[in-house]
Formats: sequence, structure tokens, C-alpha cells
Amino acid sequence: MQQLLISDTNVIIDLEEGGLIAELFALPYTFAVPDILFYEELDEQHCHLLDMGLILKELSEQSMGYALKLVDQYRGPSTNDCLALALAKQEGCPLITGDKRLRTAADLEDVEKLGTIWLLEQMLINEILTIAQVDVAVALMKQSGSRLPWDLLEAMLRSYR
Repeated sequence: MQQLLISDTNVIIDLEEGGLIAELFALPYTFAVPDILFYEELDEQHCHLLDMGLILKELSEQSMGYALKLVDQYRGPSTNDCLALALAKQEGCPLITGDKRLRTAADLEDVEKLGTIWLLEQMLINEILTIAQVDVAVALMKQSGSRLPWDLLEAMLRSYR
């Protein structure tokens, strides 16, 4: 069984802007989001993600209470971000996010976090993309206004050139 990874929306949108959604689902992982997050943030413009392999997961009653506690405790991440964090905790798996405030909350809640740069590196490692294809995708993400840590991304890419 493939490792489950819970994502927030910003990573999915960054990869979509870079033209890398098909490549995301070619990775040897299972990607999921909280069902509420999907219906509130992705359904209207990104419903095709379900056909590509995105899984919707429900939070247990206990995890829903935990998510609401996170909203009050951290004040930075959105409610839907806290749902993603609570789902990652519920499922005992990593959270994929680029949101700085959500990453901080994940650290404090002892939830492993990964991001867009890690996903791009996985696409290189798994030979889903070449470095030239990543360069094109990165240029598209920059054009669309993605807020990645560009210096860290460039450092990772240098190690593959």
C-alpha cells in the first residue's frame, strides 16, 4: 500500500499552475484532503482531481474537535488548513503544505510536514520529470505568483544539475 499524504490547497494549486497535476498523481503516494476542504475550496475549479486519484477523507468527531481547538490556538492558519492538519494527525501521516503558519502549527503539533519542493524532488527521483521540465514548471509557478522559498528550490535543483 502506498503512503498516504494529506495536502492543503496551496500545494495543489501551485502544482496545477506549474502544469504538474498528472505528475503529482504519478508519484508512488496516495494523496488525500479533508472532504470539507475539497467542497469549500477545490470542488468548483478542481473537481477533476477526484478522477485523477485525489481521495476525500472524513475527520472523526474527535479529530473535528481537535481541528476546532487548533483554529482557536493558532489564529494564523485557516479553518480548512487546521482540518488538513487534524486529518494528518488522525491518519498518522505527513501533511503537505507550503503555508508558513500551518507549517509552524504542524511543528508544534508534532506532525511531519512536506512541501512543493519535496514533491518536485520526488518527481525527479522517480524519473517522472527531467530537470528541464521542472525548470519550465517552476517558471510557470513564478509567473502565477506562487510564494515558494525560491532560494531553497534553486538549491535543490542545483543538486540535480
